[in-house]
Amino acid sequence: MQGTIRAKSEIITDVIIYIVMGLAGLITIYPFLNVLAISFNESMDTVKGGITVLPREFTLQNYITIFQYKTLLTGFQNSVLRTIIGTVVGVLSASMMAFVLSRREFQARKLFSPLFAMTMYFSGGMIPIYMLIKNLGLMSSFWVYIIPLILSVWNIFVVRSYIDGLPYALQESAKIDGANDFTIFWRVILPLCQPVLATIALFIAVQHWNSWFDTYLYNQQAAQFTTLQYELMKVLQSTQSGSNYRDASVQQNLAAVSPESIRMAITMVVTLPILVVYPFLQKYFVKGMTLGSVKS
Repeated sequence: MQGTIRAKSEIITDVIIYIVMGLAGLITIYPFLNVLAISFNESMDTVKGGITVLPREFTLQNYITIFQYKTLLTGFQNSVLRTIIGTVVGVLSASMMAFVLSRREFQARKLFSPLFAMTMYFSGGMIPIYMLIKNLGLMSSFWVYIIPLILSVWNIFVVRSYIDGLPYALQESAKIDGANDFTIFWRVILPLCQPVLATIALFIAVQHWNSWFDTYLYNQQAAQFTTLQYELMKVLQSTQSGSNYRDASVQQNLAAVSPESIRMAITMVVTLPILVVYPFLQKYFVKGMTLGSVKS
């Protein structure tokens, strides 16, 4: 009898958990489905409101209007190239610096760690950074997207914490076998750090993919180095202000769509690449965020 009661209580508990989690999932996914529905809905009909998770009058005109911009393809190529190069360089630089700071033989690590941490809380500000970029000759160049973001102190500390959680005997064994520091880093540490490297890779990739303000500051006059997000921002501004900085045919199409429809279509265009990449990194991402959080 007691076993039956316990079984019933467990079933009731499971049902409550499933209901709560289902509601939480629905609340989480509804905004995304709503944005997707509006992006595919006819623009003038969207103004009436009442769109939920399905478009009332399906159309591709919102996306057609966006992709009529001639510089959009150039911006897409630059954003993809920037994201790939920036992510690879950022992951390698953060992991190498973290490896150095984690070495017990490095006597100055207690000095450098607070100095690095200080940069997370104090900055010179926008004007000094702009002057520095200008004096370095990085204005109107592609490398202005890569060089200033090579190192992230936060990523360094995340990777270092993960490395500190690995058995140090692995490095000692490799050194006994004749491996130098670079071999230990490349063949021992990096393979074991896949979860945390995938985690920071996702952070870096999202940062590069979503960035547009640096294009506005440094490459506004260099159309060949424009980015997708900057071009989409200009599309959105043109629908809101009615400005005409493209050819007449594009401006005529913009006049036939609402800013809300264009905004939702832009949101989907910017979000989709990250959504495609995330499932491949999800298992590493979750593992990298949890491993090392509890130490024995």
